[in-house]
Amino acid sequence: MSVDQELIPERDRVESAEPVSTATVVAYVVVGALLFGWFLFGWLVLQQGFIDSVGEAAGTGFALLLIVAIIGSVRRSRR
Repeated sequence: MSVDQELIPERDRVESAEPVSTATVVAYVVVGALLFGWFLFGWLVLQQGFIDSVGEAAGTGFALLLIVAIIGSVRRSRR
């Protein structure tokens, strides 16, 4: 039994990725804290239930991720 190996050099396999800036990491941490606060607000203040609050916070998070993905693809296509 043999295994086919790719003949691509190691240096060509890895694509150069841009480093993530500190501002981006801080923005993601702030958004994560706001989503957690949104979850706690819905659960404890509005008393809408644990599962409903988790779903609302997760839905908001996924919507934000979708917006970030759309903006990123538009910016990348302009390069």
